[in-house]
Amino acid sequence: MPRVLIIDDDRDLRNVCRVGLEAFGYEVLTAASAQDGLAEAAVRAPDVIVLDLGLPDMDGIELCRRIRTWSEVPVVVLSADGSEDRKVDALGDGADDYMTKPFGLRELLARIRAVLRRQELGRVASHRETEQGRFRFSGWQLDRRTRRLTDPNGAPVALTKGEYTLLTAFLDAPQRPLSREHLLQATRIHEDVFDRSIDVQILRLRRKLETDSSAPRIIRTERGVGYVFVPQVEQI
Repeated sequence: MPRVLIIDDDRDLRNVCRVGLEAFGYEVLTAASAQDGLAEAAVRAPDVIVLDLGLPDMDGIELCRRIRTWSEVPVVVLSADGSEDRKVDALGDGADDYMTKPFGLRELLARIRAVLRRQELGRVASHRETEQGRFRFSGWQLDRRTRRLTDPNGAPVALTKGEYTLLTAFLDAPQRPLSREHLLQATRIHEDVFDRSIDVQILRLRRKLETDSSAPRIIRTERGVGYVFVPQVEQI
């Protein structure tokens, strides 16, 4: 029985979602604030978090960032703001899906099932990655067994889930132009296509890999095509 945590200050919405999800066999926890939601998530270990971005005590994107520092639990965010900028920000900072209010229960169920399905596919892919060892490029090393990236000086560099999947997509196809559509599919950032979400992830990954992110030498833009991972990649 999957456990769903709903974090939303709208009591009526919490109750409607709880009753509806329980009717389909889900165990449902609820919280009315970010702090209560963090406490519930830490103690009860939900399988999915449904998170409102308009919480009174903390911006929902900041809460999503905090959850991502210690958990890979799928997060479906809710917002009355359907702008592309808000969607890109949320997806870039750790959300797995984005729903615009108002929404129907059937859509929420479908989104929850989709993120759980993607998580299971990710577990299978992660198991395969443990057999692929380490990769070296331009002095950097990525250990796929531990998902640990180290810079040329041996210092660890933290990656978000999106940054890690994007980097592994490049490592699997170095020195080849990759389209935004290919990278979207490879990283499974979102079911819908938001080209800018890839651009934001590229920018953030460049800031971690490049000496000067304004003049990139590792991830090069191929105008009209997409991006190219320039260095040679060695499997070790």
